[in-house]
Amino acid sequence: MTDKETVAVYDAQVERYISMNPGQFQKDCLQEFMAELQAGDLVLDLGCGPGHWSAAMRERGLTVDATDVSAEMVRVANETYDINARVAAFTDIDAVEMYDGIWASFSLLHARIAEFPLLLSNFAAALKSKGFFFLVMKIGEGEQRDELGRLYSYYSEVGLVSHLNTAGFEVANISHGAGEGMAGNVEPWIALLCRKQVESTVK
Repeated sequence: MTDKETVAVYDAQVERYISMNPGQFQKDCLQEFMAELQAGDLVLDLGCGPGHWSAAMRERGLTVDATDVSAEMVRVANETYDINARVAAFTDIDAVEMYDGIWASFSLLHARIAEFPLLLSNFAAALKSKGFFFLVMKIGEGEQRDELGRLYSYYSEVGLVSHLNTAGFEVANISHGAGEGMAGNVEPWIALLCRKQVESTVK
């Protein structure tokens, strides 16, 4: 279920969000993700925000399906980059073997913990065989709201890897760091590059 308070914050804070300079680690993560894909591949940008990462992927020759639950973010993304972004919640993603890659940078941390396993399974189903999933989350424990009212769900590295494996992903690479968010807090993050597991046909 979409958290309306979180969406309202993003709708009201688009310009503030845009004013924040993306960290070099995010740019490095994007390069790592794109290196696994080919020109023309279809990528789901899950939580595209103001559209800068979608635009960067398009410049590399990728076809991007940009989605965000914030109507204001989608409006600004389309006005700025003309990327045909659309409003969609995490639960609206119900494609089957459609995408070559899914990019989820600091978006799924707004999904409730109880919903997380099913969402990951749906994203695995939406990927083609051997597709790639890039996930960036914040490290911690439990659910809480930040000073702006946004809902956050925190996980340990072990917990995330377990969830991903159960959903049908193989974690190929993990990186760590810390950065300051829109609320002004410096928090640790974890980035995981995953491949969709190929089901064995051996009986």
